[in-house]
Amino acid sequence: MQKKLDCRGQACPAPVLQVRDILAQENHAVVHVLVDNQAARENVGRFLVHQGFQVTVEEREGEFLVAGTRSGEACEVMAEPELAAMVVEKKIAVLVTTDRMGHGDDSLGRGLMLNFLKTLKEMGGELWRLMFVNGGVRLTVEGADTLPVLQALVKEESVSVLVCGTCLNHFNLLEKKQVGETTNMLDIVTSLQVADKVITI
Repeated sequence: MQKKLDCRGQACPAPVLQVRDILAQENHAVVHVLVDNQAARENVGRFLVHQGFQVTVEEREGEFLVAGTRSGEACEVMAEPELAAMVVEKKIAVLVTTDRMGHGDDSLGRGLMLNFLKTLKEMGGELWRLMFVNGGVRLTVEGADTLPVLQALVKEESVSVLVCGTCLNHFNLLEKKQVGETTNMLDIVTSLQVADKVITI
């Protein structure tokens, strides 16, 4: 059974939520979702992959047709047992909403943010996830002083990084992101719910 959704004009996470609701109602083998922004294209495609679909994307004059064909069961990362296991060990999530720390002097604030991110590794295994929204997404893009620090956290400390796709789109930075996974507000809210502790900057 095939399902077609027209999600043009909708910012994330609305398209992802529509796809989730449709799949919850009926076990569709093929899903076609029409969106008109890069963030929605990436998030819908990623969600479908997690649900066991093979995904292709076709661009049509600035719009994207995300086509998913079911290839098997949903991946373990989206299954309930996995979500339950996430709360067994203490997990700290850091929500970064700006590219500088504090107010008063922007240069000082950017330096403080860099030092803050460098020091996060001292949390050890409890540091679980970094989430970047609004101006914070500037810390994840090409040319940012913080980029090597974030890449090291992902590689050496196994910290996951989520970057708001709507925010990247707003600042025209989607193509310049160099670290982390482009995500949506649904993933961010779920992460806040799962985390044992949330630090907001």
